[in-house]
Amino acid sequence: MEKELLFISVIGEDKKGIVARISEFLYKSEINIEDISQKIMGSYFVMMMLVDMRESGKKIEEVRQGLDSISSELKVQIQIQHENIFKTMHRV
Repeated sequence: MEKELLFISVIGEDKKGIVARISEFLYKSEINIEDISQKIMGSYFVMMMLVDMRESGKKIEEVRQGLDSISSELKVQIQIQHENIFKTMHRV
């Protein structure tokens, strides 16, 4: 079975628990973190994740809703994009 990859970006004021809260949601949703990069830029937290949701029973819209809830809770901006859309937008 092929991977079903999503890009997740997180930007917001740096604070404790951002990685933990998002990782917990992904774990409970049976979404595997394939790659993660994070950095503090000034007082801002910036994170990019590549995740595989092929084993998750959730649809992408359910994942989006869950991450939107976390976004409101943590007061950070979280965006997700399916790999297919990313590839289409960046085709040369």
